[in-house]
Amino acid sequence: MTLHSEIHEQPAVLEGLMSAVGPSAADAAALLIRDDVVHVTIAARGTSDNAARYAKYVWGAIGRLPVTLAAPSLYGGYGSPPNLRGSAVVGISQSGQSPDLVTVLEEAVRQQRPTIAITNDHSSPLALLADVVVPLHTGPERSIAATKTYTATLFAVASIAAAMRPASTADVDLADVPGAVSDTLELEPAIRSAAQEIGQIRDCVVLGRGFNYSTAFEWALKLQEMAYVLAHPFSIADFAHGPFAVVEQNFPVLAVAVRGPMFDATTSMLDRIRTQRSARLMAITDDPELSVPHVTIPRIAEWLSPIPAIVAAQMFTISIAKARGIDPEHPRGLHKVTRTT
Repeated sequence: MTLHSEIHEQPAVLEGLMSAVGPSAADAAALLIRDDVVHVTIAARGTSDNAARYAKYVWGAIGRLPVTLAAPSLYGGYGSPPNLRGSAVVGISQSGQSPDLVTVLEEAVRQQRPTIAITNDHSSPLALLADVVVPLHTGPERSIAATKTYTATLFAVASIAAAMRPASTADVDLADVPGAVSDTLELEPAIRSAAQEIGQIRDCVVLGRGFNYSTAFEWALKLQEMAYVLAHPFSIADFAHGPFAVVEQNFPVLAVAVRGPMFDATTSMLDRIRTQRSARLMAITDDPELSVPHVTIPRIAEWLSPIPAIVAAQMFTISIAKARGIDPEHPRGLHKVTRTT
């Protein structure tokens, strides 16, 4: 099993998850819309933290729930856990093994708060603590870099959101995802060419906003761990508040620009970078007329676009790694399961 093959497994994984996740997603949604739940606290690390950023937008937009990311060190190292009154607590972890995330759920149980685990291991310590377990059903993921477990986590988060609004069109939107990912994989030659156009990079910024704020972070993480690129993710809005100053001629700028309420602000920033700084730009977009160099992914509902968008970013990152003479299958110093305390 290779990284490339696991990336190409994603349509089948998502198709299977669409059939399997319904009951557990409904149970999780029922827990989140309980009268005694007014906000959500999510404990996650690494790739799962980026899925939590996605949940912050999706559960906020569809479920109208405020979502915060936990500070696990408060629960363990500092021994000063916050009061979780009114909160449902969600742990997101592919392995379900990280002690600091387990500590957050242990505290939630102690405070008698409802808990959810989203994990690929339904028998993990995290899952055993949870009132509701949403299993990812991806099968083993051998590669160090998370690919199919990440998109499965996004799909699980989206499925919970859809279950919060059963009268909406969200279920119809979800059915579009596996096909959109399959079509994105067909773009591999174009994505490889786009990576070649960007050329050798050692550092860059990665921009996104709204639902794809999470994609900017996950794309940056993949560049860091697989290609050893010092990639800095930013919201388009935050980038305008100072970091714009780092951009100079030929500086690499990557972006996700998907049509929706944030599209005009995103494209305005990309045009500003292009005209004022002559940067090396490359965007993942669903608009074939975008004014900067880009790869055009299939258009689906904006709230689900981070799933095909990150698949395009995964393939782009592999091409960058290989151009730098780096084996993305074996990133240095990393292990599949990271146990932080």
